[in-house]
Amino acid sequence: MIRKGILSLTRRRLGVVALGSLLAASLPLAATAEIGEPEKDELKFGFIKLTDMAPLAVAYENHYFEDEGLYVTLEAQANWKVLLDGVIDGQLDGAHMLAGQPLAATIGFGTKAHIVTPFSMDLNGNGITVSNAIWEEMKKNVPMENGKPVHPIKADYLKPVVEKYKAEGKPFNMGMVFPVSTHNYELRYWLAAGGIHPGYYAPAKGDISGQINADALLSVTPPPQMPATLEAGTIYGYCVGEPWNQQAVFKGIGVPVITDYEIWKNNPEKVFGMTKEFTDKYPNTTVRVVKALLRAAKWLDENDNANRPEAVKILSRPEYVGADYEVIANSMTGTFEYEKGDKRSVPDFNVFFRYYATYPYYSDAVWYLSQMRRWGQIGEAKSDDWYAEVAKSVYRPDIYALAAKELIEEGEMTAEDFPDFATEDGYREPQAEFIDGKVFDGTQPNAYLEQFPIGLKGDETL
Repeated sequence: MIRKGILSLTRRRLGVVALGSLLAASLPLAATAEIGEPEKDELKFGFIKLTDMAPLAVAYENHYFEDEGLYVTLEAQANWKVLLDGVIDGQLDGAHMLAGQPLAATIGFGTKAHIVTPFSMDLNGNGITVSNAIWEEMKKNVPMENGKPVHPIKADYLKPVVEKYKAEGKPFNMGMVFPVSTHNYELRYWLAAGGIHPGYYAPAKGDISGQINADALLSVTPPPQMPATLEAGTIYGYCVGEPWNQQAVFKGIGVPVITDYEIWKNNPEKVFGMTKEFTDKYPNTTVRVVKALLRAAKWLDENDNANRPEAVKILSRPEYVGADYEVIANSMTGTFEYEKGDKRSVPDFNVFFRYYATYPYYSDAVWYLSQMRRWGQIGEAKSDDWYAEVAKSVYRPDIYALAAKELIEEGEMTAEDFPDFATEDGYREPQAEFIDGKVFDGTQPNAYLEQFPIGLKGDETL
């Protein structure tokens, strides 16, 4: 059970109140902090057992929540749907979420609810793993150099294998963690870039299988169950976050062939989600939560990841991720093992703070919405303005900026740690570092979709 640390918290808060009284008596009003006391101080946050929940664990273990006057309980959830439902019905005050979840809920794909995110939890962190048998067939097509595969490994090399299974009348099954997960969209992106159709959704027709016209059949498998499902032969490959790709290597049952860093360099991954109702009702609490998470993210990346071994110790505990230290360390400390023994340096496999990783960019939201449109989860054409409006209703850089400015004022961080809030418009510069060389401009999602030979675009419907 995760401790609540109530005694230490009470002492901290009494100290903060006493100090605040002294400051109020001795300093001009303008010098006092702008963020008031938390309106709600007992909070429960949910997470899935993945290494990218690390900012929550670190904010808890390093007492950053306590520093903000918050009593926090962290609770692992069975799957992403249970987690989302818990936030919507108020059993959870917030949660580690798939970036697509707040967007999908807000537009009504699946459960309808207005979820917002004031904090992006990380960049990168996922991989695509195939079974040993599939890898042996796939490897015949992969270029080699000095006896090792040349990376990135494209889905072009998997295509002959999928075509062979199709010709033999065998479905080529692959796993991803949730229909609106980054993993689903990354796996689809990789497959489609190699000419393998991952299938469409048609919610208006009652078909939410995502397998219409598919060459590879994608279905949901909870992250911790991925290796066992692969070993059982139910799926031939999967896309998941860590430590479940490295677990396949350690168990000798599969080979991670590509990381999401190689599919889309420095892609946004998880977010921290809360209902809009919560953020409206408890604005001070919300800002204080973001402050604690920002401090945790910085701790995870500072001094060239010097704190990562300590973070791995925390995450390996059963109440967090509960995988072996060595399995988690394989990716969290700047390396990634592909084929057994082929360990390579990937210093940015997990990024929590650098490159403004925590900032909730509108353009990140637009990319996810564009993929929902590409694969039919959004069944009809939408204007560029629609994408921008949805992004701005879900991603909340205004809340983020309040937290960041407070940390700067307190001396915990510097202005250089963040985008320039006076000029930042929420849109990244056009991004070209995708595996297929396509360029994404968040201000022009429809033009972006026109670039793809596989996927819905324009006025196309199913």
